[in-house]
Amino acid sequence: VPLLSGVGGPDTAATLRLARQAEDAGADGLLVVSPYYSRPPQAAVEAYVLRVAESTGLPLMVYDIPGRTGVRIEPETLLRLAEHPRVVAVKDCSYDLLGATKVLARTSLAYYSGCEELNLPLYAVGGAGYVSTVANVAPRQVRAPLDAFDAGRTDEAARLNGLTARLVELMMASGLPGTVTAKELLDAGP
Repeated sequence: VPLLSGVGGPDTAATLRLARQAEDAGADGLLVVSPYYSRPPQAAVEAYVLRVAESTGLPLMVYDIPGRTGVRIEPETLLRLAEHPRVVAVKDCSYDLLGATKVLARTSLAYYSGCEELNLPLYAVGGAGYVSTVANVAPRQVRAPLDAFDAGRTDEAARLNGLTARLVELMMASGLPGTVTAKELLDAGP
């Protein structure tokens, strides 16, 4: 299993140091989140990712999580970033299936869902899979819709994806730690 080291922050120099440390420590690749807090324009996001790509020999997965960073990495920016040989993948938490489809159609990027509710729809249009937080507590439930889809059971895949979406909704809305919520939902006992 390849190990990606998450790097990023509001400071490019600190991000470059983290990237070097990850490479020196033996990471197989970097998960690069866009600069957060400052809400930079797309040109600055692009320059930032390219600086990281030029500073390392490792492949990069660009992490688009606008709900946490305050800035979306627009599809047009991803299209330009895809031209760099070390930018090889995207973890998309933007909830923009149309934008993802555009990038998938025009690049060779491995495109991963970062939103469990969209794992199946993104996979169905050519996504590579998912990078999931919820799978840490419910791995089979998160994987099941894709397995059903691969087996040609699309109705079952859709039903299971709905259950995954409900699991995410309950975990996010409950205010409880994820493991406690998951235990309750999965009938894991007292």
